[in-house]
Amino acid sequence: MRIYITSVFVSDQNKAKDFYTKVLGFKVKNDVPVGEFSWLTLVSSEDENGTELLLEPAAHRAVGPYREALKADGIPAASFAVDDVQAEYERLTGLGVKFTQDPTDAGPVTVATFDDTCGNLIQISSYQR
Repeated sequence: MRIYITSVFVSDQNKAKDFYTKVLGFKVKNDVPVGEFSWLTLVSSEDENGTELLLEPAAHRAVGPYREALKADGIPAASFAVDDVQAEYERLTGLGVKFTQDPTDAGPVTVATFDDTCGNLIQISSYQR
């Protein structure tokens, strides 16, 4: 068994697609219109056959309270691995990304958390080898 698709709820799929591709560097794998939304999945530019990230519309009534509670408590909706959290923090900060947690050593990992502009906190992490 392996992870095929995971998702984050987004308030605006087009805005999310722009942020996740132009700022974070993901690539669009699928963008298939489905009514007023799309089946919109992205992949890492470093692993185009890897796990897909679904930018899921946040239209369901349960999503708003769920995301608000996570965000209020500082809990990331997803975590992405990077080689160097400090370098990625500097790159993203230079692109205008707002971090809610600066790079922090947390035992065997370094983590930082940012706002994805689409309703979520996203964590980046790297294992210290």
